[in-house]
Amino acid sequence: MLKKNILLIMVSLMLTVSTFAAPAATKQPVQKPAAQAVQTVRVTPLALVANPKEFLSKKIIMDGKFDKFSTLGLDYKKAFRDSNTYIGFMIQRDDVKDHDVPLSELKLFLKRDYAEKFVDLNTGDKISMTGIVFSNALGDAWVDITNIQILQKAQAVENK
Repeated sequence: MLKKNILLIMVSLMLTVSTFAAPAATKQPVQKPAAQAVQTVRVTPLALVANPKEFLSKKIIMDGKFDKFSTLGLDYKKAFRDSNTYIGFMIQRDDVKDHDVPLSELKLFLKRDYAEKFVDLNTGDKISMTGIVFSNALGDAWVDITNIQILQKAQAVENK
């Protein structure tokens, strides 16, 4: 027991002496690694739907035809977007030409305050969307859209 105590005291003394005997470190500015530019990947909506896992956590840009605002996917716990903060929207499938079919496998979300800028979007308006794929829950692509550009307004259909 006495040997253990002596050994403990010696180690403690050595640590204390080495701490005080060490030369003062000169302060050098810490250099942070350069921020890497986030690469934006252009993708078609159908390619994203076919393989959402490939695009998970990536910034994407895609074009589509606006269909409608929707609550689809809001408040789903595994890919949560609060319906008080977000609104969903849908685009049309681009592989169906003879009628309008929403691409429901693609969950697109906008913050409500940003969505207010697009209340005049109509079914068929061509838009370009930029966003980040944040989940592939249920095998679907879930995307936070951060930017929308209206490329072309749909022609108004007259009622006869």
